Amino acid sequence: MTTTVLTLVGGLILLVIGGELLVRGSVRVAEKLGVSPLLIGLTLVGFGTSTPELVTSVEASLIGAPGIAIGNIVGSNIANILLILGLSAVIFPLAVSSVALRRDGTFVILTAMLFTVAGFTIGLDVISGIMFIAGLVAYMVFAYRQERNSEIVSAQGHTAAFDKGEAFEQIDPGIHAKPGVTGIMSWLVPIGTAIAGLAVIIFGGKILVESAVELARVLGMTESVIGLTIVAVGTSLPELVTSVVAAMRRQSDIAVGNVLGSNIYNTLGIGGVTGVLAPTTFPPEMLQLDLYLMIGASVLLYILARNGKISRLKGILMLGAYAAYMGYLLTSG
Repeated sequence: MTTTVLTLVGGLILLVIGGELLVRGSVRVAEKLGVSPLLIGLTLVGFGTSTPELVTSVEASLIGAPGIAIGNIVGSNIANILLILGLSAVIFPLAVSSVALRRDGTFVILTAMLFTVAGFTIGLDVISGIMFIAGLVAYMVFAYRQERNSEIVSAQGHTAAFDKGEAFEQIDPGIHAKPGVTGIMSWLVPIGTAIAGLAVIIFGGKILVESAVELARVLGMTESVIGLTIVAVGTSLPELVTSVVAAMRRQSDIAVGNVLGSNIYNTLGIGGVTGVLAPTTFPPEMLQLDLYLMIGASVLLYILARNGKISRLKGILMLGAYAAYMGYLLTSG
């Protein structure tokens, strides 16, 4: 079992490294092509940082492991709210814009409900996948238009999509090209970096999924439990780092927006692409609790943040709820 665990950890590390390389390379290529910084942040940085979760879910679906594929999405969304925001609030109480909460928080709840409806009806297939992707594109267009209007941003705050990209750019400013670099190498290096990053992600995802399936077999647990716990938390580590760093810097809006944006990308982006590329059904056991808990966590965040602040006490309650959920999964699975 030790070898399996080490292999799983190695897969997670490769996913993180590959994700970093992919985002860095693709951003620099986009900059060379003259793409606006705003569009780069909303698309390449925002969705690029979710590529590890995407590859993991697609790879799991392709090998017939829906528990890991769906569990990765659902578990990541739950962990983002209860674990990551809970921990961030304990580090430093989070101020939350009421306007941004109504806009992005409501959208997170709606997407969680739509994902649950898909679970009880058609599952993740081409039709639902296209619908989710269309929903993400619509949200990105909305976010882009909002961010281009400085008056709206001043009144309503940045969108969750913007905050997700901003959070990553702040902890890794090296993703942008260095000024003054010209010549053929200024094209070849970023293109090669992006290709290498994608290759590392695919390889890391394959290792992660195979070792997760093996770990479930060795421990006598369902693949769903492994997907909801180890895989989900592991692939959410970048979000954990970015939100915690934002909280330590007293940037509450970025810490909260990063989580809300991640959940939107997870549900619509990862769920949508997985449905199109590798259709899969929802494991029956997830229809009993986990999907409801994903909705519940989204609603809980909305309720706790309605007064404009997530205090340390609220953060502790969120962490306690997540610990209780993990305890239930590990003892029942």
